Amino acid sequence: MRAVVYTGPKAVRVAEVPDPLIEVPTDALVRVSLSAICGTDLHVISGRFPGMQAGATVGHEFVGDVVEVGSAVQRFKRGDHVMGSDFTACGRCRWCDRGDHWECAQRGVFGTGSIFGPALGGAQAELMRVPLADVTLAPVPAGCGDPAALLIGDNLAAAWVAIERSLLTPGESVAVIGGGSVGQLTALSAQTAGAGIVVLVEPNQERRRLAQAHGSLAATLEEAPALIKRLTDGDGADVVVDCVGGRGPLETAFALVRRRGRVVSTGVHADPTWSFPVARGFNDELSLSFALGDSIRLRTRLAALISGKAMDPTIVISKVVPLDAVPQAYQEFAAQQVLKVAIDPRL
Repeated sequence: MRAVVYTGPKAVRVAEVPDPLIEVPTDALVRVSLSAICGTDLHVISGRFPGMQAGATVGHEFVGDVVEVGSAVQRFKRGDHVMGSDFTACGRCRWCDRGDHWECAQRGVFGTGSIFGPALGGAQAELMRVPLADVTLAPVPAGCGDPAALLIGDNLAAAWVAIERSLLTPGESVAVIGGGSVGQLTALSAQTAGAGIVVLVEPNQERRRLAQAHGSLAATLEEAPALIKRLTDGDGADVVVDCVGGRGPLETAFALVRRRGRVVSTGVHADPTWSFPVARGFNDELSLSFALGDSIRLRTRLAALISGKAMDPTIVISKVVPLDAVPQAYQEFAAQQVLKVAIDPRL
């Protein structure tokens, strides 16, 4: 089969690789009909992710059709049209029972090396092996097209869980740092959850325009403090969500949040430490939390919101490309010339 493989720091290519096989009875094989390039993939191919060896298939978002199942798979059969979570979970441990699937000891993330668990083949391919298929996969529901189902698997789940973690009360103000696909979807999620004012903070003009076209206010990093103070009578935002990761965005978040406000970070962090503003955190009673998407827990609810026309996450998809065009799409994505690229291996 053809797949997009990592070849070295910041480099991928399309190559012929062996077809995956059923390895254990709980596996399924899925023929991919749609996958995508995610911001996390840029971290994956940076050369700093452990376990990413040359020749490893990348990608963790997918929709497709089941072509084979292991003997222990009960929920799916050949021909079922499914969407996938970006990571696996057993569905039976105490963490899964609590809905905390990310903490499952059997977690593995597709196409990301071994940083988050056992290395699994990625989704930017014609075919993929899906471990723990009964939990990792879900049927694509009626009223939810493939592009939307693709986004539920990671980006929309990450966005929604950030708003969920913030304990947003209807009418509260929200600032979102970063206008990538997760940032845009966080802004949409905040609106759907009843936010009064949503301000997306982003340097890229086209990304600000997209946010404004879909119900948010938008500002550059330089404009944001004054705008948010004006909109909140000088208080600051009730909730600030960092969708970028790293020290700079966290510091920006703390500069924009009000006293007794909440900061949630759903961006990817690689720094081992960060100097938390403890004195201000104590005096202003601030809270900071981190959130990772869990589509296994959230996908039924998110699909219902999409089917009911409460939100349309597909606004972030810039274009759909064949596998052969993916290396060029990675360059465009890294240069912020596109927001979200979907991949159709059938083209």
